[in-house]
Amino acid sequence: MRLLHAPTSPFVRKVMAVAHVAGLTDRIAIEFNAASPLKRDPALVEHNPLGKVPALVLDDGRVLFDSRVICEYLAARGSAPDLYPEGDARWDALTQQALGDGLLDAAIAARYEKLMRPEDKRWSGWSDAQLAKIHGALDRIEAVVPALSAEPTIGSITIGCALGYLDFRYPDLPWRAGRPNAASWFSTFDAQPFMAATRPFERAA
Repeated sequence: MRLLHAPTSPFVRKVMAVAHVAGLTDRIAIEFNAASPLKRDPALVEHNPLGKVPALVLDDGRVLFDSRVICEYLAARGSAPDLYPEGDARWDALTQQALGDGLLDAAIAARYEKLMRPEDKRWSGWSDAQLAKIHGALDRIEAVVPALSAEPTIGSITIGCALGYLDFRYPDLPWRAGRPNAASWFSTFDAQPFMAATRPFERAA
């Protein structure tokens, strides 16, 4: 399998964390792709017409995207059945995944507004709305982390990647303030090998 990869992408991190937990990292070849929302890369678009990473090229040539699809595929073929638990716990884990993904969508949208839009065309109302989503998601994470399973699930991995992205891209955002449950949980969760091995980084030119 080949994974079209960007080391700064939290969605790529989520996929790689699942691959570690599922014991599949030795079966995945990493291919760096400088994905950009402003410039479509033909090498990426050939596999994912949306022009986004991650995209997983299977051995038979089929391509899977986005992270939710890839993660479930890897979990089904690896050795980590608890990533997608059964019964009510499954719906809890999937909802937690949606919470983390939604936080990331808002954080990336706010970052692109500041980073890619010309200053005279930026809309503070848009950025404020995205930050409100981020804080709302953080408050919900604070409420749910005490109930998270001790074993990693797709929900806890996604939440962990979302909080890690805030540390990476929003170092001045004091998300831990007033959220002791989330801060304590993340400190322990992010130290686990599958999280430590997948932390985002800027690739050298």
